[in-house]
Amino acid sequence: MSDPRINERIRVPEVRLVGPNGEQVGIVRIEDALRLAVESDLDLVEVAPTAKPPVCKLMDFGKFKYEAAVKAREARKNQTNTILKEVRFRLKIDTHDYETKVGHALRFLGAGDKVKAMIQFRGREQQRPEMGIRLLEKFAADVAEVGLVESTPRIDGRNMVMVVGPLKNKAEARREQQQKSGGRESAKRKIRTDAPEETEGQNVAAAMDDEALAKLEQARNAAEGEA
Repeated sequence: MSDPRINERIRVPEVRLVGPNGEQVGIVRIEDALRLAVESDLDLVEVAPTAKPPVCKLMDFGKFKYEAAVKAREARKNQTNTILKEVRFRLKIDTHDYETKVGHALRFLGAGDKVKAMIQFRGREQQRPEMGIRLLEKFAADVAEVGLVESTPRIDGRNMVMVVGPLKNKAEARREQQQKSGGRESAKRKIRTDAPEETEGQNVAAAMDDEALAKLEQARNAAEGEA
């Protein structure tokens, strides 16, 4: 995207002028708008060239470009692409394998990715699509805390597929994970901070024990001297 026209590059007889704080100045001659820009030590920037007359704003164009570049960089940094993960089932899957697959799906959805659940039919199993639908419906219920069905079960060749989308996008999932990590670090720091206090208490107790033993020894020596 090319830069907007500024200052003397704006070659129209008049413009609708907007002040630096967004106030509406009104329609003025281009000469007057340029004079106001010079007096304010600002730039005259054409922000709506197709308007009749064009809309121009008084602003610090260098600062505007810098802030726009920072925002664009932040947007690119925070941009996240949702990945489609795949979880495959057999129609006669055992309980342990099923729970393992559900665990994988929960992790994928919790991280903000979509999950494509696929049942692979064998032989005559293709004649029992209702069994595949029941299995996928159970799967959808088991991941409902973090995912929502986006594409209901459908036949795709020898397979049946269903797509489940995350309730949180990747950016939200990442922030939540960072908050959890921060909480764990705070807990670790607290434990490390509290540890010296416990050691100090133990040292005090040990010192008290030594003092009591010394007094007991003195009393015993005194008793032996009297004897």
